This record gives sequence, C-alpha cells and structure tokens, in this order.
Amino acid sequence: MKTTENLLSKLWIFLTVNYIFCDVFSLYHSKFLNDLLVGNVDGIEFTEPFLLSFAIIMEIPMLMIMLSMILKNKLNRIINMIVGVLMIVIQIGSFATGTNSLHYIFFSSIEIGTLLLILYIAWKWAAQRTFNNNSIEGI
Repeated sequence: MKTTENLLSKLWIFLTVNYIFCDVFSLYHSKFLNDLLVGNVDGIEFTEPFLLSFAIIMEIPMLMIMLSMILKNKLNRIINMIVGVLMIVIQIGSFATGTNSLHYIFFSSIEIGTLLLILYIAWKWAAQRTFNNNSIEGI
C-alpha cells in the first residue's frame, strides 16, 4: 500500500533529480559554461559564500526525502507545506536572476509543478485527516 509519506518522499526524490539534471544540462550550454569559468553568470558572482548558500538551499529538498518518511503526520504535513512554498518562491525568484535558457525554463516548470503537487497532497492529507477524525467523533 502506498502511504502519503512514501509518495511525498518519492516526489522530493523526483524534484531533486530534476534540480541535478538541470544543473548538468547547464554545463553543456556554452555561454553559461564560459561565464561559469570566470565566476560570474548574469551578474551573479560565484563566490564561496554564494556557493555555500546555494548548497544549503539544495540540501533542503534532499533533507525532505528523509523527513517525509520519518516525521509524524501532523508535523510532516506542516513541514512539507512550508518547504514546498519556500522552494516555489526560490524557483520563481531564480527566473529574475538573468537570462533563462530553454532547458532551464523546461526543468523549472517541472520543478514548480512538482512542488505544487507536493503542496496539494500535503494540504489534502491534512483535510482528509480532519474529515476522518470528525467522522469518527460523530459515530
């Protein structure tokens, strides 16, 4: 039987793989790669603090893979909704950082769609739990 926790964890895996492949494909984009080699892409300087910040942001969805499986239901729903919204804001914000290649737009659309699905499932899970609890109390 597929549990909501299992489904959420798999969606976070799917999201993480999309993030990775988007970055890998970017390395094949010659303009991006040339800019990356000099440490400045679309006005963003790739400094150690920037890379650390980026690493922390990218650790969040990887952490959600595990947290979705081990957190208690109520906390799990809340964390999935909060992190889902946070990652959507970050992803949408990334569009404002400069020129976006076609593959970046494609992967970003998949990533935002996946995050919206995570939010929907977590929200529905909370509503379903409340409905089920109310039904039991009414018996």
